[in-house]
Amino acid sequence: MSYNIIFYFTDQQRADTCGCYGQPLDVTPNLDRLAREGIKFEYAFSPQPVCGPCRALFQTGKYATDTGCFRNNLLLPAEVKTLANYIEEAGYETAYIGKWHLASDGEWEKTPRIDHTVTPIPKELRGGYTGFWRAADVLEFTSHGYDGYVFDEENNRIDFQGYRADCITDLALDFFDQRDTNKPFFMTISHIEPHHQNDRKHYEGPEGSKEKYKNFVLPGDLEALKGDAAEEYPDYLGACANLDENLGRLINRLKEKGLYDDTIIIFSTDHGSHFKTRNLDAHRCGGDDYKRSCHDACLRVPLVIAGGPWKGGITVEELVSTESLPKTILAMAGVDVGEAMIGENLLDVVEKKDSNRPNQVFAQISESRVGRCIRTAKYTYSVYAPGINGGEEAASEVYADDFLYDNEKDPFQLNNLIEDSAYTQIKQELREKLLDWIEKAEGYRPVIMD
Repeated sequence: MSYNIIFYFTDQQRADTCGCYGQPLDVTPNLDRLAREGIKFEYAFSPQPVCGPCRALFQTGKYATDTGCFRNNLLLPAEVKTLANYIEEAGYETAYIGKWHLASDGEWEKTPRIDHTVTPIPKELRGGYTGFWRAADVLEFTSHGYDGYVFDEENNRIDFQGYRADCITDLALDFFDQRDTNKPFFMTISHIEPHHQNDRKHYEGPEGSKEKYKNFVLPGDLEALKGDAAEEYPDYLGACANLDENLGRLINRLKEKGLYDDTIIIFSTDHGSHFKTRNLDAHRCGGDDYKRSCHDACLRVPLVIAGGPWKGGITVEELVSTESLPKTILAMAGVDVGEAMIGENLLDVVEKKDSNRPNQVFAQISESRVGRCIRTAKYTYSVYAPGINGGEEAASEVYADDFLYDNEKDPFQLNNLIEDSAYTQIKQELREKLLDWIEKAEGYRPVIMD
């Protein structure tokens, strides 16, 4: 049978905001229930901890260095066959609601040459989606925590009033009253929450969040390194809780329409947040930053899939990358793209089909630096390109050591071991593994300086 597929993804949400990943407060009861029904990936990681590049990968199944979308404000190239192209060819109706972030283009830190940040996204810049469309290119520019606007498939402006995540979900629920019931559907709900509101420089939870979550407990990295978490965390948790409430609304609508048993729901995010605790000596950002680093605070994300064959309340302990989501979604739709997309079908990981699978993930890092990172079950090792601006260049021929963490001894990554002689051999082994990843992903083998 053909399953309906919903990709419900958030923006800048740490895994440890979720109850099923250890959050002590009752923030995500609906997601936690899905995890008990379906599959939870305990150690899922982002392949690119920046909004635009990660979204480009989600739409193409290709690394940012392949598509050219290695930083924000770069167009998704029209010649790349996308997830939407494949899945519509397979007979699916598509719906996209929320933040797009792939339709403006320009030089680094300058006004975009092609600017759809606050205007309708032309059909040719929608990555192949031809169906239901309720989106803005940069949703945090067309709205705040409360009130704003998006555009529909005919470029009509749709204003909304109320808490933004509630309104985006309202727009998504409208789809179920007008969809083609003769087709399966693939819906993406791309929320901006809990991402901070750029122009106000704050996380914006629903009114009352500061009081409701005043008894928060900071994760160990934030407690030790401070940043701005003490002030911002209650609103951050409030936004996460609201996203979960809206996930519950979506599930209820599927059940009302008799669609729940025939639908696979994927919950994840683009990357996490380190609350201005990292990148303090980065090659830009100056500490005024929430992501763009190799740390688990940025890279480790929630990933829960439930419905269809994704069942059993199973927790997968192997490391996986969300780079695999496009290939996995297409496999759900019966489409085998082979080597046309990176990653793996995550159901194969659940079913342990490859006994020789390497238990490690790779990430490209941009904007704060030109960086590359490998995360194994025990270690994190990252390099950067000296003297190169991460907003202007996608890659480098030469890298240097940046970070090394022993995640078993130091789970909050507080002690950088990059110059510790006791870890010299381990560093060399990780360096070779990282070079293998770079060569596989980017087609060349750079030099990493001692």
